[in-house]
Amino acid sequence: MAYLKINHEKIGAEEKQALIKICPFGAIVEEDGKLNITSACKTCKLCVKKGPAGCIEFVEDETAPAIDKSLWRDVIVFAEHDGAQVHPVVLELLAKAKDLTKQIGHRVCAVWIGDSAEGAEELLHYGADVVYTYTDAALKDFSVLPYARVLEDFIEKKKPCAMLVGATNIGRSLGPRIAARLRTGMTADCTMLEMKDNTDLVQIRPAFGGNIMARIVTPKTRPQFCTVREKVFSAQERTDAAMGELVEMAVPELPEGSVVNSVVKKEKLQSIADADVLVVAGRGVKKQEDLEELRKLADLLGGQLACTRPLVEAGWMPAHCQIGLSGRTVKPKLIITFGVSGAVQFAAGMKSSDLIVAVNTDPAASIFDVAHVAINADLYEVVPLLAQKIMEAQA
Repeated sequence: MAYLKINHEKIGAEEKQALIKICPFGAIVEEDGKLNITSACKTCKLCVKKGPAGCIEFVEDETAPAIDKSLWRDVIVFAEHDGAQVHPVVLELLAKAKDLTKQIGHRVCAVWIGDSAEGAEELLHYGADVVYTYTDAALKDFSVLPYARVLEDFIEKKKPCAMLVGATNIGRSLGPRIAARLRTGMTADCTMLEMKDNTDLVQIRPAFGGNIMARIVTPKTRPQFCTVREKVFSAQERTDAAMGELVEMAVPELPEGSVVNSVVKKEKLQSIADADVLVVAGRGVKKQEDLEELRKLADLLGGQLACTRPLVEAGWMPAHCQIGLSGRTVKPKLIITFGVSGAVQFAAGMKSSDLIVAVNTDPAASIFDVAHVAINADLYEVVPLLAQKIMEAQA
């Protein structure tokens, strides 16, 4: 395992204070006259890069066995579906997988699990070169243990280079379990993906409270796992002709007592992720009662009202209306934010929107960095004026 090594012989009184001060997590402490790195360390390596030269060094793990990356081929997408329809995130991941494989000459494949392969062929119209199908009556409804066993069997037989999984309830349950079984890495909620020439998948996501964009690579293990939310990437257009093939796989022996007996479908809520127009309330809204004016504006535009995390935590709006990494990822045709500062976590959840209009009194607000139209003004002046103009135009 890689670790940070302290070279005590190079550390004097000045170096001690500099290293203690430079650690953002307070993980470097002085004990009995010597420096020690505590469990608070996040291995950000700031002490190595910015600290006194040679005092602390990062030692790579040399004990891990080398892996022959040439044996691991193709980028695989887990094809989540409800029996009748493929989840939209699957089509987006197929398009991204197509982009990733251009550089390494691999195929784009999908794994379909269910009681029948009906609907699997549709994936061949969205860029899949091969769709592997596992069909059995016991796989009709999702259950994590049998689905995990099937994916484990697939990986053992086909040795994929990387597997992309939608960050849905099912994906978040299934992905980490498979990664743990195979002792490989997995990155959750990626916002960007890149592929190196040596087939290492660069998985990019906000980290440390959104203060940095972490570039995560698992160069010593395969396959490489990551989850991605819906609407982070765009799906490609459907082709009239199916461009690949279906390959039926033999279902392995499934764990006993893991079959789902019945499924009760929950009533589907109206999701902000499906809206073409969103009006977003931020911390700049002074009172909960003021949300009604924003709701009226959203109604005039034929859209929905959404919010940032502080409003959910205050109990002003429900969690399913929150945009951001801890909420929903959205991609509307029009989004108008009022009093939203534009933290990285929020911006990552909406920056792919077609048209972003931001209203904020702070001219240095981060939201203006991603906005197409920036209005440096008080939302309490803009909202009624905008509503009036819309009603006049509609009349």
